[in-house]
Amino acid sequence: MHTSTRFRPKAWHFALALATCAPSIASAQVTTNPPPAVPNAPPVTIEHIKVHAPTIEGNLEGESADRDVLVVLPPSYAKAPKRRYPVVYALHGYSIGAEQWSKEIHLVDASAGAFAKGAKEMILVLPDSKTVHNGSMYSRSVTTGDFETFISRDLITYIDGHYRTIADRQSRGLAGHSMGGYGTARIGMKHPDMFGAIYMMSPCCLSARAAGPADPQAAATLEALKSPAESANLPFMLRAQLAAAAAWSPNPKAPPLYLDLPTKNGVAQPDVLAKWAANAPLAFVDQYIGNLKRYSAIAIDVGDQDGLKVDAAKLHQILDDYGVANSFTIYSGTHTSNVATRVQEFVLPFFSQHLKSK
Repeated sequence: MHTSTRFRPKAWHFALALATCAPSIASAQVTTNPPPAVPNAPPVTIEHIKVHAPTIEGNLEGESADRDVLVVLPPSYAKAPKRRYPVVYALHGYSIGAEQWSKEIHLVDASAGAFAKGAKEMILVLPDSKTVHNGSMYSRSVTTGDFETFISRDLITYIDGHYRTIADRQSRGLAGHSMGGYGTARIGMKHPDMFGAIYMMSPCCLSARAAGPADPQAAATLEALKSPAESANLPFMLRAQLAAAAAWSPNPKAPPLYLDLPTKNGVAQPDVLAKWAANAPLAFVDQYIGNLKRYSAIAIDVGDQDGLKVDAAKLHQILDDYGVANSFTIYSGTHTSNVATRVQEFVLPFFSQHLKSK
C-alpha cells in the first residue's frame, strides 16, 4: 500500500513548521540552504510506501521489517504510461530518517529544479534506515538486521516490480549523505552488479573507529542500559556508539542490547575495535578495486568546513592511486548547509549523465 502526493516547489514548508512545534523533532532538524530557485518547474510526485525486508526479519533489536520508503516520480511519469526510467537510491544520514532528510535536501524543489534545468528524468527512492539507536550504518548484523542486503536486493526487487524502472544496473544509481555516504561506499564497493554509478556526499565513518568514550562514567552509562529503548534519552555521541556497536560488533549472547561495546569499564576492547576497523571503507577498499572499476562513474563531495573532508580526500587518493576514475569536490559549506544545492546542481545531473535511459 502507498499514498501519493503531488507537490509543487515549496509545498513541504508546512511539515517544517510542524517540526518546530515538536521539540523531539526540532532538536534534530538541521536548517539547510534551499537550492537555487527554478521558476515554474513542473511538479514531481512523492509516494509514501512500505517495503517489507525479509533480510531484516527476526533481528534481535526488534527493528521493523516493514520499512518506510519515499519514492519521487518525475513530472512525466503519469503522462507517459509506457516510459521507463532510471532509478537513484538515496540514503539518509545518522539520527534522521528518510522523511526528515527529504526536508533537509529540499527534495521537492531540488528534484523538480534539476529536471527543469535539463537533467534527464529519473525515479528517486529514499529508504528509511533509522533504528532504535538512530541508524543502521547500512550494515549486516543479527542485532539490527541486514540493511546492506535490504538496500542492495530487497528494495530494488520491490521497486522494479512496482514501478516502471529500467531494471538494469547501468540504469541504477546509489547516493547518500554522511552515514548514507558511508552506506554508498560500503554497498557500492560490494555490489557493483546492482548499480552503475555511485555518488558519496560527505561520507562518514571511512576510517577505523576510535575506542569511543574513554571516561568510566560514559562507559558505565552504556553498560547499565536495560533495554534498547532506553537509549532514546542518551546524548548524541553515546547513541552513535550504540548504533555502531549494534551494526559492527553484534553479540547474540549479550542481552538486552545484543552488542559488544568498544570499551568495558573504561578500558578499550581490542577484539571489538578490530571488528569496527573491519567495517571501515578505508581499511577494506583495497579488496574491492576491481568492483569499483566496473562503475561508469564515481563521485565524492564534501564541504570545506566539514571535518569529514580529510577522510574523503584519502578515499579519493586511494582511488586515484589504483587508477579508478572518480571525481572529488570540496565545495563551500558545512556538513549540511548546502546539500540541497548539491543535489539539484550536481548529484542529479551526475546521474543524468552516467545512467542509461531508454
